Amino acid sequence: MAHQDAVEAAPEHYTVEAEDERVRVLRARYRSGDKSILHVHPALVAIFMTDAHARFATANGSPQEAQGKAGDILLMPATTHTVENLGSEPFEVILVELKG
Repeated sequence: MAHQDAVEAAPEHYTVEAEDERVRVLRARYRSGDKSILHVHPALVAIFMTDAHARFATANGSPQEAQGKAGDILLMPATTHTVENLGSEPFEVILVELKG
C-alpha cells in the first residue's frame, strides 16, 4: 500500500514554503497533543524553529520519542511515519526534502 505525501495526508500540519527541481521546503506545525496520520517523506534536513518533544511511529508500528531544541538541525533518511506532539506547547520545524 502506498502512503500519502505529508502535505496531502496532513495539510493541517504541513505547508509548502518553497520548491524547485532539487528541494521542497515544508513548514511543519503541531499543536500540543496533535497527531498525524501515516505519511511519507524523502530524505530531508529538519531545522527546529522551536523546542519539540514528539513520538514518531514507523509504518511497522515501532514508536520512538525524540526531542529537539530551537536551532537544532537533524539529517533524516526517507521515512514513512506518524508524528505526535508530546509536549505541552506547539512546535514548528522547517523540513528541506531532497529530490532525486
